[in-house]
Amino acid sequence: MAKSGEQFKTEHGVFDQFTSRALFKLSSENYFEGLVSPISIGKESNVFSAIKTDKSLVAVKIYRLETCDFNRMFDYIKSDPRFMSLLKRRRQVIFAWAQREYRNLLLAREANVNVPTPLAFKYNVLVEEFIGDEDGPAPRLVNMPPKDPKAFFEKLMKEIKRLYKANLTHGDLSAFNILNYDEVPVLIDFSQATTKESPRFQELFERDIEVVCNYFNKQGLRLSSKTVVKDII
Repeated sequence: MAKSGEQFKTEHGVFDQFTSRALFKLSSENYFEGLVSPISIGKESNVFSAIKTDKSLVAVKIYRLETCDFNRMFDYIKSDPRFMSLLKRRRQVIFAWAQREYRNLLLAREANVNVPTPLAFKYNVLVEEFIGDEDGPAPRLVNMPPKDPKAFFEKLMKEIKRLYKANLTHGDLSAFNILNYDEVPVLIDFSQATTKESPRFQELFERDIEVVCNYFNKQGLRLSSKTVVKDII
């Protein structure tokens, strides 16, 4: 049975009224039954595993309404034609940020990019596919370097090329938002992903490539970000 808004608020005292309401609404629509345990705790968002009635898991990402850097969010989102009418108001920007991640993940999935499947969003809460197994969530690349950096990098480039072909760039790609799921890269955290319609697209794309190349060069590869950019384009 779905929990009430007050139960969510009581059991997870950090949740404000909007968040409790969103969790209750999503639970009542059978996206999950209850939160299980934290996957990651950050300055701007918390991610929990959540259980469904069939005992399978989903991931529930909750953007913090009071501590999110909504100025940074607005800087990314203001040039997105999908959100041109958005006013610079904290909660509206954060709600749009969750919606933007949902829509960007949908675009990435349509392009066969290895990302979590987005399932639903409400206010500042996003429900998506749980990436992991019975032992727990898949680790981030920063916590689990690849056993074979060259092979992992080549797999990652296929995902980035698919994104670029779909006129998307991640916008903040690093070892913190690439999962190492049994030596297969899964890209996460798509709220700042940017379409080619944005004047910042190329800048963000090239920055993503530079950050990724720097990481893999530390893993023993010898990569030139300029060469990689040319190869993708």
